[in-house]
Amino acid sequence: MKATTIYDVAKEAGVSIATVSNAINGKGNVSKKKRDEIFKVMERLQYQPSVIASALMGKKTYTLGLLIPDVSNPFFSEIARSVEDLAHSAGYSVIVCSTDNKDERVDKYLRLLEQKSVDGILIGTGTENGETLTQLAQKSIPIVMIAREAAGVSAHSVLTDDFKGGGLAAEHLLALGHSRMAILAEKLEVSSSVERVRGFRFALFEAGTELGSDSIVSCDSSIKAGKKAAAALLAREERPSAIFCCNDLLAIGALQAAKEAGVKVPEQLSIIGFDDTILSTVTNPALTTIAQPMDQMVKLAFGLLVDGQENGAPDASIRQRIVMPPSLIVRESTGKLASG
Repeated sequence: MKATTIYDVAKEAGVSIATVSNAINGKGNVSKKKRDEIFKVMERLQYQPSVIASALMGKKTYTLGLLIPDVSNPFFSEIARSVEDLAHSAGYSVIVCSTDNKDERVDKYLRLLEQKSVDGILIGTGTENGETLTQLAQKSIPIVMIAREAAGVSAHSVLTDDFKGGGLAAEHLLALGHSRMAILAEKLEVSSSVERVRGFRFALFEAGTELGSDSIVSCDSSIKAGKKAAAALLAREERPSAIFCCNDLLAIGALQAAKEAGVKVPEQLSIIGFDDTILSTVTNPALTTIAQPMDQMVKLAFGLLVDGQENGAPDASIRQRIVMPPSLIVRESTGKLASG
């Protein structure tokens, strides 16, 4: 079967070859209506413009990169889905890369995305090495950080006020009368987790309460690791009456540990998570958590990225940092301690 060419698309759409080319590459005075019509014809005829050829000619490839730490984490899988939906609506494809928060993987994927001549990169993973990011920024590849920051890199960032979120969790537990508290934090020095712990401890400090270092347990970011760490806390002679978990996966693990230990939630133990993923609504009991405005964050980050590559890369010295407010979502996993 003969492959569809740009000539076939132009003939079917009733426009010139130049108009089709301009529509594909975002140039010229092609109206949105006409561009949409051309794309529909391309889809119907299954026409695929050569990305490699476009890249070699310095043209847009309509491809974006997305780096996330763990695609199995509901928060980041929801981000990926939202990014792909927005990208599809805008005529882009997305290459999703799961880094496991490892610098060598981050560097490898960034090099790969550069070779693919992507039009921009969304980064939602932690990285201690900002050298590769700096090099990409110097090459005028638009970069936007989402739910993360990279020190020393002139890249836009859209994130939640994690410090404030940690404070909200502490204030909620204090209001319920808890004094013996513990934290399950992510093992890796992820900036968001560090800020959540800092915010939680600061709110306790302001209330005249301290949290000992032995009450902060670091573990891998998974349900299994959260369950094991929480089980160890509950096995202590003086177990905590409340546990703040730096993400919902750890909180779900803590719920499982409590159930196996015969500790009632929330009558004997309150558990609060962070992120407000879909899983927080299906646990038993339903999980109290700190919500991140994920949809708004993705829309803002995507807008910064697409505007950057549509209008030319911004001055590297101009860095937009958008911080979104978190909110407390009270469900069934937190409450006042039962008397007796």
